[in-house]
Amino acid sequence: MWDHEIRAMASTHAIIAGSVFMATVLPTVLVPGFSVYGTHLLWLYSVSAAVAAVSGTVFWLLGVTAPTKKHTLGYKLSRLFRSCVYFFLSCLFFHTVVVLYGAPLIESALETFSLAVLLSSLTTLRCLCVLGPNVQAWIRVFSRHGAMSVWDTCLQITVACTLIGAWVGAFPIPLDWDRPWQVWPVSCSLGAIIGYLTGLVVAPAWIHYHRKQLTYKCK
Repeated sequence: MWDHEIRAMASTHAIIAGSVFMATVLPTVLVPGFSVYGTHLLWLYSVSAAVAAVSGTVFWLLGVTAPTKKHTLGYKLSRLFRSCVYFFLSCLFFHTVVVLYGAPLIESALETFSLAVLLSSLTTLRCLCVLGPNVQAWIRVFSRHGAMSVWDTCLQITVACTLIGAWVGAFPIPLDWDRPWQVWPVSCSLGAIIGYLTGLVVAPAWIHYHRKQLTYKCK
């Protein structure tokens, strides 16, 4: 029933996954001494920027972005401004949550906020692309049986995989292994990205497998 949308979703996810790969490979050629561990924050922002740019462009071209009731320039600028505000607030929210889970409050504050930016780029930005700056729609989608389209279901899966990946990535940090990937927040950001990429693969596959059982309420 939704074969066309599932194929579009799989293609979109392949492009976004490719942007993560390019954001990792290109800096190694262009930036001397670049490495995921050695210049971790640079890599983290490189991935965040690549995912943000590619996701926004692809979702807009596919017409997945939530439609606007008004088409005036002022309304579109207002919508863009609200999206930027929501993204910044999301960064602050993730930063606070990570600190509450045990990250240093003052020491390594830049690293913690950088992880928050990455998490916002992988989760909140996707919500903005699919649902727009509409908190009520976000609450609906992440409530039980709140999905109204395959893209809503995809959003649930990718966000969950990303957050679980970041959470699992924190487990090796206190272990006394003295590995470079145990430095804060390397393992968490790696876990988040691995979880995100896993979600990109799992979401269309899960939806395709369960497509006959999926039913959505009318918008």
